[in-house]
Amino acid sequence: MPLTHGDITLRELSKRDNTVLRRLLIEDRDWLVPWEATTPGIRYPLDVKGMVRSLIQQARAGSGLALVIEYQGQVVGQLNVANILYGSVCSGTVGYWIAKQAAGKSIVPISVAMTIDHLFDQGGLHRVEIDIRPENEASLRVVQKLGLRQEGKKERFIHINGAWRDHLVFAVTREEMTGSMLSRVQNAGKL
Repeated sequence: MPLTHGDITLRELSKRDNTVLRRLLIEDRDWLVPWEATTPGIRYPLDVKGMVRSLIQQARAGSGLALVIEYQGQVVGQLNVANILYGSVCSGTVGYWIAKQAAGKSIVPISVAMTIDHLFDQGGLHRVEIDIRPENEASLRVVQKLGLRQEGKKERFIHINGAWRDHLVFAVTREEMTGSMLSRVQNAGKL
């Protein structure tokens, strides 16, 4: 698989990524904690090995896609597609994070665009969704650059940083696409 555009590569997550992901997640705790999912009533140390193992199992089962984001050959973040369903639904939900030092370089919009193109062209999906906290201005800019449609709000949807948080829902379907998501963004001059 890898997906590549310029200096950006998305490749499958592997167990060997534990060390670099753990380092990035620890270095950028203050940057990432406001957006990371938590479990109500449980405080536990960062378990990157467990997270990687779970994401790889979901990918093997076909219910997820676990990718590492590389910029100029260095791991700078992660992109996951969760809740992949086929049959009458054919959809998945994209989530991502990026290291603070790599933010603001259009890495995430390009990565998400490549992923959506892959999900529609090779993954057989019909709909892709991204759920974003209303306060997450950086992620809101990503869906604006991609031209995703806002569908509404899921109230108290995901437990994050100690409380149930609302999320805005953005989506795109195969019928809305003319050309690729990547070319759509590039042609609009949004990257």
